[in-house]
Amino acid sequence: MPTVAVYNVEGQRVGEITLKDEIFAAPRNDAAVHQVVVAQLANRRQGTVDTKTRAEVSGGGRKPWRQKGTGRARQGSIRSPLWVGGGTVFGPHPKDYDYRIPKKVRRLALCSALSAKTGEGNLTVVDQLTLPEAKTRAMAKVLSNLKALDKTLIVLRDPDPAVRRAAGNLPGVWTTEADSLNVVDLVNHAKVVITRDAVSRLEEVLG
Repeated sequence: MPTVAVYNVEGQRVGEITLKDEIFAAPRNDAAVHQVVVAQLANRRQGTVDTKTRAEVSGGGRKPWRQKGTGRARQGSIRSPLWVGGGTVFGPHPKDYDYRIPKKVRRLALCSALSAKTGEGNLTVVDQLTLPEAKTRAMAKVLSNLKALDKTLIVLRDPDPAVRRAAGNLPGVWTTEADSLNVVDLVNHAKVVITRDAVSRLEEVLG
């Protein structure tokens, strides 16, 4: 079982914690991670964009001019795709992009991503993450003490409005809860700062 140091908000080492192998030292599985990332990004797509075909645009009920004798090209409707204001050919229409990934594959990908962060030394455990005030300056100081100011994912056990508000204006910093942790967030952030309680929650859910 991997053992990592536990720090306080001042960046001082205050102990260590032993992590479960099946979650924080699992074999790397890039295929599962890729599959889950693609599914998550696809499920975020709204799919509400729509264009009108020539049957849906208004107007164009009568023939603009007679078939022969005018010297102009024959036309049957002013709402032909060839005309300005006409219908759109092969345009996008509402579509559902969602598709589901088996729970075991999602768990495998999450454990693989967590294990990769742990193995690279990019997972920092703090005993607790509390701020004297919900100020960006205070959160920046904490992350600086932990050497995790750039592209950092903060994982808490329970929602903390003060921490979320303080981290909201820091570029590249995102706050989430253990129950909402996902592979895309882990892949998109270089470092992970997680509380001891959040570790326990992850081991409870994924173990």
